[in-house]
Amino acid sequence: MLPERLLRPAAITNDEYRARRATLIEHLPQGAAMLVPGASLVTRSNDSEYPFRQQSDFYYLTGITEPDALLVLLPSQDGGTSVVFCQDRDPTLEAWTGRRLGASGVVARHGIDQAFENAEREERLEALLDGCTRLYLPLDDEQALAIADEALARARAGRRRGKPALQGFLDSRELIHEQRLVKSPAEIDLLRHAAHISALAHCRAMRTCAPGLFEYQLQAELEHTFVWHGGSGPAYGTIVGGGANACVLHYIENSAELAANTLVLIDAGAEFDLYAGDITRTFPVDGRFGDAQRALYDVVLRAQERAVAAVAPGVTLADIHTGVVEDLTRGLIELGLLQGEVEARIEDESYRRFYLHSTSHWLGLDVHDVGVYRFDEDTARPLAPGMVVTVEPGLYVPEAEDLPHAYRGIGIRIEDNVVVTDTGGEVLTGDVPKQVEEIEALMANK
Repeated sequence: MLPERLLRPAAITNDEYRARRATLIEHLPQGAAMLVPGASLVTRSNDSEYPFRQQSDFYYLTGITEPDALLVLLPSQDGGTSVVFCQDRDPTLEAWTGRRLGASGVVARHGIDQAFENAEREERLEALLDGCTRLYLPLDDEQALAIADEALARARAGRRRGKPALQGFLDSRELIHEQRLVKSPAEIDLLRHAAHISALAHCRAMRTCAPGLFEYQLQAELEHTFVWHGGSGPAYGTIVGGGANACVLHYIENSAELAANTLVLIDAGAEFDLYAGDITRTFPVDGRFGDAQRALYDVVLRAQERAVAAVAPGVTLADIHTGVVEDLTRGLIELGLLQGEVEARIEDESYRRFYLHSTSHWLGLDVHDVGVYRFDEDTARPLAPGMVVTVEPGLYVPEAEDLPHAYRGIGIRIEDNVVVTDTGGEVLTGDVPKQVEEIEALMANK
C-alpha cells in the first residue's frame, strides 16, 4: 500500500518577496545599485544538463525558478525599483524544454516592477546603471563581475562627459545573508514540511533495513520518500554509512553491503521549495543495539538532548558546542576511550580524535545556510527568534589498536533541526525516533 501524500504548505507570496526586496533596497545608499544573478544550467555530459537548481539569494528575493536571470535593485526617493532580465521567449526551444515566462510573465507572476528579456540586457542595463556610484554584487560570481567590468568601463568613458564616477564594488552577500538569517513564518512552515518529509524517509529506512541490503538501497528508500511527498529530491548528497563507513564524515559512496551486528549512520534530508531538511540518525542494521554500541550511542544521545534543550534566544552556538564537548569528553573517559580529567582532555584537545566537527550550523535555503557565526574573534552571535539551526554531536572511533576493541569502527551522529522561538527552541524533526527503545520498536514493526 502506497503512503498517503502530504498536504503542501502555502507558498511564499509575492508580497513577501516584494517586502524582502524593499528591505534590502533600504540598506542601499542613493546612487547605488545591486546585481543578483540567478543560476545557469550546467552541462552534465554532452547535451545533458544537471537538474536545475536556482541560486539561493536570487530565489530568496524573487521566487523565480528559471535559469539565466538577473535581478537589479535600484534605490530611489519613492522606495526603489526591482528589474529582472530573463530568458527570451523562443517557441522552438520552448517546444523542447518547456514554456518560458518572458518579460511580461515575470512581471505578472512574480510582482517584479520591470522585466526585460536577455536580448535587451546589454542596452537596458547600461541605461539602468548610468550614474551609479556604487555597485553591490557577489564578488565571487563570474557573470556579475563581467557585468561590473563593463559598467566600470562605461563609467570611465562617462566621466569624461561629466557623469559621476563609479567609486567601487561592494560585496552584496553580507546584506542579503544577514536578511536571510532570520526566517519568516512562511519560511519556517516550509522548513517544517521539509523536516517532516525527511523524518518519514528516515523512518522508512529504519523499517526497511536488514543485513544483506546495500547502502544504496537505503538511499533509494530515502530519496523515493522525498520525491513522493513533493520534494525535489535530496537537499545534499545522501550519506548512508554502514559499519566503519560511518566514521567518514562526508561518506557518499553508499556502495557497501550492510552487515549484522553493525550500525548504520544516515545523514539525509529532503529539499522542498528549495528549503532543506537535515537529519542524522544511527541505528543497528539488524534492529538491536549491542552493549558497546548502546553505551557509545547513549553518550552521544545525552549530549544531543542537552544541546537541543539549550537552544534559546541569547545563547550562542559556541556555548552549545562547549557543552557538547564537555559531555562527549566525559563519556569518552567513562568508556575508557580517553583517560584523565575532563578539563585536561578538553584543554589538550585529545577529544578531537573522536569528535572532529562543530555541533551546529544554520539551516534554510542552503543546508549549510548563510550568516556569520561570530562578529569577531571574541564575540559569537547570540541566537534570536526565527533562526533555524541543526544540533548534531557525534563520536567516530578509529579502527586503531590502542583503543578498546568493542568500540573500534563505530561512528554515531544524531542530528535534529531546531527553530529558535521567543522562549526556547522548537524541534522540527521529532517525528523520527532517537531513543534506543523507540528505534528498536520501529525496526521490529516491519
